[in-house]
Amino acid sequence: MAQDKNPRLQEVKARVETSHHITDLDHKLHFYDHWATNYDQDVATLQYRAPSLAVSCLAQALTIPPAEALILDAACGTGLVAVELTTRGFVQLHGVDGSAGMLAQARARGLYQNLQLCTLGHEPLPSPEGTYDAVLMVGALSDAQVPYSAIPELLRVTKPGGLLCLTTRSNLSNLPYKTSMEAMLDKLEQAGAWERLVAWPVDQWELATSEQEVVSDPSASTADPSFISGIVYLYRKSLQRPQA
Repeated sequence: MAQDKNPRLQEVKARVETSHHITDLDHKLHFYDHWATNYDQDVATLQYRAPSLAVSCLAQALTIPPAEALILDAACGTGLVAVELTTRGFVQLHGVDGSAGMLAQARARGLYQNLQLCTLGHEPLPSPEGTYDAVLMVGALSDAQVPYSAIPELLRVTKPGGLLCLTTRSNLSNLPYKTSMEAMLDKLEQAGAWERLVAWPVDQWELATSEQEVVSDPSASTADPSFISGIVYLYRKSLQRPQA
């Protein structure tokens, strides 16, 4: 991989690989607290595209004016999704994240009206049922990050008829997670909880952190072997309660 000659890129790849291998929750949150100040520069080095792709997908499907929509950015990190949302006219933004350090960076952007500490998948969201016109979780649903068991909680706080936008990686190490997560997504759809609007495979998701990771989802057709693939899902919550 030609990029391997770039020392900065190698440093970032090593940091990302470290984050993927931390399994203890407290250790992982501590790692993200310390990563927060360099996080934006690191993901820019990796040419990470998920925030812009997800927000673009959401904006095209939303049926109310962006300025009127109340949005939850779940696992908001430093606020990269909020940056994309505000460029498209969204102004009512709430965020939650499990890392206090990440939330401090997000707060400094001044784009959110409300930010709260919440470890997704381990505790309920601090919002009543049916609060948000749209909920996004971008970049966090993957192996050793947020468990996909958090998804029903995202659905709970979404208004009937509201939108949910989710992303995950399709690289080799994340394929078992992706497969299991898709089984849950399908089960929720079969139960009538929501309907799928979009499942958008993206070849150039971000630069791979190792040569092994460029072996991606068999459905992908990545032209540049330096990149891994990913996918954006968009769902509309049902107007009626799902079947028991």
